[in-house]
Amino acid sequence: MSSLVSSPIGAATAPALIVIGASLGGLRALRELLQQLQPEFSIPIAIVQHRYWDIQHRLMESMQQGVRLPLREVEDKDELQPGKIYLAPADYHLLVEPGSFLLSTDPPVSYARPSIDVLFESAADAYGQRLVGVILTGANHDGAAGAAAIKAKGGRVLVQEPATAESDVMPAAAIAQTCVDAVLPLSELATQLNKFCAASSL
Repeated sequence: MSSLVSSPIGAATAPALIVIGASLGGLRALRELLQQLQPEFSIPIAIVQHRYWDIQHRLMESMQQGVRLPLREVEDKDELQPGKIYLAPADYHLLVEPGSFLLSTDPPVSYARPSIDVLFESAADAYGQRLVGVILTGANHDGAAGAAAIKAKGGRVLVQEPATAESDVMPAAAIAQTCVDAVLPLSELATQLNKFCAASSL
């Protein structure tokens, strides 16, 4: 069952960037979500999925299956381009500046590198109201502080319905930390992201 818990999602500025965080169970959730995005989806997407360095190639191949948008692993100083999906490389924090990415080997945050909080907080500083954050399944609290940072800068936060997540700890932590804009199952999250894209092209 879906629920809205804040102001209407479409009330703010059209997004320039979408950031997504996932951990335990995230590969399956990400693939299901990304497969439902329309081929003309034009908003760049940056993803942190907690993972081990030795499975990075398998992760990329598995995530790309059935996804119509191009997906690539971020390299330092990469520029954000419309309609592309960017994945944080293993063992690097992914940060956002206006129009580009940075990679960092700073210490882990919440025991994770890449850290969802690091991505979300840097993206909130760079894009403010034009940022959308999405929290998916996961077994720790990484992303909760980042979600709060996005809301503090006027952005929007969507969270996977905890009852539908393989692990409900991460989405539940985000919901507890801040007033998120929507709590939705994956199919409805995809529908909402497609609506954001349609609004941004008007």
